[in-house]
Amino acid sequence: MIHRSMLDRLESIEKRYIELENLMAASGTEDWQSLGQERASIEDVVAKYREYKEAAKELEETEELLRDRQDPEMHEMAQQEAEILKHRLEILQHELRLALIPEDPAAGKSAIVEIRAGTGGEEAALFAGDLYRMYVRYSQLRGWKTEMIDASPSERGGFKEIIFEVTGKNVFGRLKYERGVHRVQRVPVTEAGGRVHTSTATVAVLPETQEVEIEVRSEELKVDIFHSGGPGGQNVNKVATAVRMTHIPTGMVVVCQDDRSQLRNRTKALAVLRARLYDVEQRKQQDEITRERRSQVGGGERAEKIRTYNYPQNRVTDHRVGMTLHNLQAVLEGDLDDLLDSLASQEKARQLEEVAS
Repeated sequence: MIHRSMLDRLESIEKRYIELENLMAASGTEDWQSLGQERASIEDVVAKYREYKEAAKELEETEELLRDRQDPEMHEMAQQEAEILKHRLEILQHELRLALIPEDPAAGKSAIVEIRAGTGGEEAALFAGDLYRMYVRYSQLRGWKTEMIDASPSERGGFKEIIFEVTGKNVFGRLKYERGVHRVQRVPVTEAGGRVHTSTATVAVLPETQEVEIEVRSEELKVDIFHSGGPGGQNVNKVATAVRMTHIPTGMVVVCQDDRSQLRNRTKALAVLRARLYDVEQRKQQDEITRERRSQVGGGERAEKIRTYNYPQNRVTDHRVGMTLHNLQAVLEGDLDDLLDSLASQEKARQLEEVAS
């Protein structure tokens, strides 16, 4: 049977649903549309809960019939009916738990991905480049579009830092599991002795936000325009198009110089700034709501390695789910779905456990 706390929550939702119906029926209600949207958001849960209550009532009546053993044929029919109803109730309980899991409002958004070389010097920068190409390839496989925002190339073709945008359906909902420290174990191109080294790179994935979600006032910004130091041909030396944007209240700085258009660089920089501010705000809320899991959010999450890419053993291990794959090259070519599906399943199981408790 459903836990008492879950029943109380369902009762509260049904009560609110009835209240909304009454408010909408009242004449002169000005915010009819917003009330209708709220009602629609809980309509399926209420319908499922009412179905559950009806099945529970039928089971109670059927079990009452089972107490009468005078008619063997009727008793057998009641037993069969009771088994069917119990099975139906189990299905409805599971569906209700799923329905009560709060949706991630950012899951369907596009995302801004930031990769930075960690420990390991030039080898870490090369690894950051490998991760960038992995995500670009994964995006291509899913029909998403990637666009560079800013990059700091290293001497041997890697990146000290690279920021890019991924646009498409449910981008953040998939790539959010990539946030954290990625570790590589391999023989670096800079190592003549053939020894295996360990290097790291950090990945940040931010949901792209709209102006209505995060307001950034013009008076809060300090914008500097300068000549780009990156690729761009002759235009680099002739026209100042690179943008450095500083958010004065937080001191947050964003640089964008990938595009030849100053306006586009400015637009991209503002998008990154807005996404970072949104991420900060979301993490504050998570800390307030779930303080006991503080190590899993904010800085704590990024301070721990989440995945290891081991070249000598052709192995990729995700430490959060204890999953090991022996297809390193395929993963680096964008075959990430097995890993991401396991992480999504783990998150769903944890949420189900929280709902049931």
